[in-house]
Amino acid sequence: MSIDIGITHQSRQQVANQLNALLADTYTLYLQSHNFHWNVTGPKFRELHLMFEEHYVELAEAVDEIAERIRTLGFPAPGTYKAFASLTNVTEPQDTPDAEGMLTTLLTNHETLVKTCRHALREAQEVDDESSIALISDRMRVHEKTAWMLRAMTQH
Repeated sequence: MSIDIGITHQSRQQVANQLNALLADTYTLYLQSHNFHWNVTGPKFRELHLMFEEHYVELAEAVDEIAERIRTLGFPAPGTYKAFASLTNVTEPQDTPDAEGMLTTLLTNHETLVKTCRHALREAQEVDDESSIALISDRMRVHEKTAWMLRAMTQH
């Protein structure tokens, strides 16, 4: 069946492409946050262990929302490590960093997601896709706030 939601096929494809990148970034950050949750050590173990869990739980819910929006626009959502690796802008450290390195890495990558959101937001605004605009704006706010909190934790 054709999709008739007031946005052309080409416009829906443009937005879906941007959402694919946002999905890949979000999933990669989810994996990273979960990894750090498992592997954090040091005097702030409990605090960071719990915080990283809050992050990955929130990101897991976001992954589903983003993928469902891509499907709503009429396109398959990427869902493999290979696809995510080719689409993501999130950087991954070679080895498991110490607690301070984990905070710095997550800060950098939440800021990366803010930039991914800004790029996707422009595409959605160009084609007047209010549903995608709302989703992307919500995601951007979460990443901006998380980056602010991580930034505060890394200042001595």
